[in-house]
Amino acid sequence: MRRVPEVKWAQRQDKVFITVQLPDAKNAKVNLEPEGVFSFSASAGAENHLYELKLELFDKVNVEESKINVGVRSIFCIVEKAEKGWWKKLLRGDGKTPHYVKVDWDKWVDEDEDNGDLDLGGMDFSNFGGMGGDDGMGGFEDSDDEVSKPQQEVRKAGDTNQEEEGEDKSDAGITEGKTEAAQST
Repeated sequence: MRRVPEVKWAQRQDKVFITVQLPDAKNAKVNLEPEGVFSFSASAGAENHLYELKLELFDKVNVEESKINVGVRSIFCIVEKAEKGWWKKLLRGDGKTPHYVKVDWDKWVDEDEDNGDLDLGGMDFSNFGGMGGDDGMGGFEDSDDEVSKPQQEVRKAGDTNQEEEGEDKSDAGITEGKTEAAQST
């Protein structure tokens, strides 16, 4: 059974950011055509379900300058536009945007705020152009590269961490998943 992954997008005047949200994707294949056709396929999940996607982008793109990063949680593409300019939407046509295509508000900027900068967190990108592959899908192979940014640790009630024995947990009032009652004197 064919499934469709969630896609997030944002843009700048000269490029479009497309993120395919598919954790633990195996055999990820991405193809980008100059006419603006973006194709994706991969298997994922415990039962290796097949995920496929074909998007007809709003306008033509520069395949040679576009880049891709296949990570553990998602596939991130920087698609260079053939001509600079703001697209009014991601997909061509007058139809409604599919439910699985969403705006990536973490990367979104308005036209008047665009300075071209985006922190990519040290992602390793491969170019679409010259990737080879006789299957017409760009010839990408799975990569275990995961982009990680320093994140604050979020702790929920019930979580314990044996490695942090010296940490004072009395402020949180949480021990072994139970709330400590204050001792009365």
